[in-house]
Amino acid sequence: QVQLRESGGGSVQAGGSLRLSCAASEYSYCMAWFRQAPGKEREGVATHQGNGRTTYADSVKGRFTISRDNAKNLFLQMYSLKPEDTAMYYCAASSWVDCTWYRSDYNYWGQGTQVTVSS
Repeated sequence: QVQLRESGGGSVQAGGSLRLSCAASEYSYCMAWFRQAPGKEREGVATHQGNGRTTYADSVKGRFTISRDNAKNLFLQMYSLKPEDTAMYYCAASSWVDCTWYRSDYNYWGQGTQVTVSS
């Protein structure tokens, strides 16, 4: 059972930056960040595979960077934040070899950390 704990959320003005962290209890080959805004579906933001491959949602490309340290903990550096980035951000881990955008492919989820961007 992989335990995930997110931190680093907060309130910032548009154009600001935040760095989210996800502390994992053990290694998972695929880890990802998802987010869910009020009244909307949970959506994938970025994925990171153990071989170093990363993918990003079109809405965050060029502004967000996903990374890991010692292959276990996960980070999301967010720049140029927009009000539409406001959401609860979740860390997820998958037993599958390749990361996907499908929520059902992720076995483990954290409790989330809130990001609020004001205009």
